[in-house]
Amino acid sequence: MPAIAKLQTTTPSARTAAKASKAQAGTARNERNCSVARTLDIVSDAWAFLIIREAFFGTQTFEAFRSALGIPRATLTDRLRKLTQLAIFRQIAPGSSLRKEYRLTKMGFDLYPSFIALMQFGDRWLAGGKPAPLTLVHVSCRCDSHPIVACSHCGERVSARDAKYRDGPGAGRHAAKAGRNTRRASDGNRFQLGRPSSVSRALEIIGDKWSFMVVREGFFGNRRYDKILTELEIAPNILTDRLNRLVTSGVLSRRQYQSSPDRYEYLLTDMGRDLYGPFITMLRWGDRWLSKGKPPLLLTHLTCGHDFHASVNCDCCKQPIVAADMRYRLTYDPKAFGALGPRSIDS
Repeated sequence: MPAIAKLQTTTPSARTAAKASKAQAGTARNERNCSVARTLDIVSDAWAFLIIREAFFGTQTFEAFRSALGIPRATLTDRLRKLTQLAIFRQIAPGSSLRKEYRLTKMGFDLYPSFIALMQFGDRWLAGGKPAPLTLVHVSCRCDSHPIVACSHCGERVSARDAKYRDGPGAGRHAAKAGRNTRRASDGNRFQLGRPSSVSRALEIIGDKWSFMVVREGFFGNRRYDKILTELEIAPNILTDRLNRLVTSGVLSRRQYQSSPDRYEYLLTDMGRDLYGPFITMLRWGDRWLSKGKPPLLLTHLTCGHDFHASVNCDCCKQPIVAADMRYRLTYDPKAFGALGPRSIDS
C-alpha cells in the first residue's frame, strides 16, 4: 500500500460542526436506507464473519468452529444463536446423534458471491506481493477461475464508471440504531484469525460501518469533508479518523481545492473504485433478503442500457458461481491453523 504523509485535519464549517456535535450529543441520527449497510451489519462483526467463512469451508459443529478460531465458548454460543435467528444457519441433529450441527441455509449460502467478490479485491490489492491464499477452481468448466462482478442482463463486467443508480421503492432515511459496528474495533486483526484470508484483509479496511459509509459517499459523488459530515451526521473526530485511515490504506486520495481556510476533498483511487464490485454484490444480497421487496437503489448498466443486479461469474465460462461448484488450491496448510481444509482439488 502507498506510503502517505501525515494528514492535516480539515476544519468543518461552523454550521456542519454544530450539526455533527448535536448528533454526537445524543440527538437521533438519520441515515440512508442501504442494502449494503444491512449486509455489513452481519458480516462486519468479526466473529460472525469468521464463523460464516468457516462454514463455507465445511465446518459444521460447535467444537470444530471453536478449534479453528480459538473463539471463547460463550462468544461462539452467542454468535451461533444470532446467526441462527437471522436464518443464516439452521440447526440439525444428524441421525441419532444428540450433537447438533450448524448448516448454512439458502440465505447463508447466498452470501458466497459477496465473499468471493471481497476475496478478489483482497487478492488484487492487499496481498502484499505474496501469492493469494486460495486459487479458485470452477468444477463446471474445470478452469482456474478469477470471478468477475458482472451485469445480470448482458454478462459483461461492471465498474463504477459504467453504471448509474436511481432511487428504488425502498429509498429514504431512517433513524440510525447505535451499535458497535459504527466503532472501529481496536482488535481489527481478529479478522485474520484461523487462516490466511483475502476477505479478511478487505474487511479490515471497510469492516466498520463508518469506514464503509465514507467510501459509499464517494460512490454517491460526495467528496468534500463538509458534505460527507452533513450527509452522515458523523462526529468530526470520527470522520477525520476514517478519512485518514482510508487515505493511508490507498482507498482514497486527498486533494486541496481551497486555501485560506484550507479545504480538501477526498477522491476514490483506482483501488477505492474497485470496491464497487463487492459493494453492489452485497447490495444484491441485502436487496434479496433484507429489503422486504423494496430495494433502496436501482442500478442501470450504461453499457447495455438495462437495469441489472450484480452477478459474480466465472471469468472463463461466464456462468454465475455457487459454493457447491468451487474447489481450491491452497498456498497454506489448514492443519497448521487448526482448521478444516476447504474443498481442495488435491483432496
